[in-house]
Amino acid sequence: MADVLSQSEVESLLSALDPGVQVRQKRADDPNSQVSIYDFKRPERVSKEQMRGFQALHEGFGREFGAALSGMLRTIVEVKLISVDQLTYSEFVYSLENPSCFNLLTAEPLDGHIILDLNPSIVFPIIDRLLGGGRESTQKLPGRPLTEIEVRLASRITNLAIEALKNAWARICQLDPKISQVESNPQLVQIVPPNEVIVLISFEITMGEMRGIMNLCIPFNTIEPLAGKFSSNAWSTYTQKQADARQSMNLETGVNHAKVKLVVRLAETHLTNSDLLNMAVGDVIPTGTEKSEPLQVDIEGVPKFYAQPGSYKGYTAVQIGKAIRAPEDVVEEKLKSIAATKPPQAQAAT
Repeated sequence: MADVLSQSEVESLLSALDPGVQVRQKRADDPNSQVSIYDFKRPERVSKEQMRGFQALHEGFGREFGAALSGMLRTIVEVKLISVDQLTYSEFVYSLENPSCFNLLTAEPLDGHIILDLNPSIVFPIIDRLLGGGRESTQKLPGRPLTEIEVRLASRITNLAIEALKNAWARICQLDPKISQVESNPQLVQIVPPNEVIVLISFEITMGEMRGIMNLCIPFNTIEPLAGKFSSNAWSTYTQKQADARQSMNLETGVNHAKVKLVVRLAETHLTNSDLLNMAVGDVIPTGTEKSEPLQVDIEGVPKFYAQPGSYKGYTAVQIGKAIRAPEDVVEEKLKSIAATKPPQAQAAT
């Protein structure tokens, strides 16, 4: 195979061909350079702004998961977010240990899968703690896959992570991840093509002197429909978007056409079981309510109006009368009346 020419050799050859042409190498650290380095093997499909959104989202996930794990193990467990990167799926798979606790999750309502990988260096100490051990500061880790019993115990850890993940993603979508497969060899599972871009979120789990890595792998194709929600505008607590006029009108129109349940309470009474069993056709049930008393109209279970019974165009109907004041409205009116009766000096003192 022929040797590959270096950059200096290429420049010398070009200079020899045309001495009037000077080739200037553009370096990445040159402030006047307009050339930016781009690796076609690792295309950046996720912007830096969206990566910051991922980081903010999963920092809360790490805190909640660490608190849940500490409660289950009855010891202090810290889950710390250490990195958020984008790389290809093949690079992620070949960077994992074999064997490992490789959990494949469905991610409804999103299309595709999410991977939650737990390093053996932290899985085995947690399982040992669940089985009553964990007193030794250091222990020798077995270089074997998890047994069926250990997989069942490890699923308790995964279930806690799933609940924390659902709560963390509540601002983005109602994610409902579920375990669909557990493998020990990561290279046996291929959820996307090897060159597909994934977002890798890595956490460090610390329990005493034991440490291990937990990886959350999210393919970009899975979250592409929600990519816009990871922008800074969606995460900033200081910026408030003004309501669009079209959106307000659409919302108002939809609410105006929404159906509500209306119930008219004719009367109420109490019966014993014996009275109910002895009831026959033609019996009269006294309600203790005068026929002149107004009826109560409930909307969605909330008392709203008083009404009078009657008929309209051959139909049984009620005529809406006075509105029923809510307790908070009565309290507000009393507070206003008290404030109005106070002398000016007392109001100034308050």
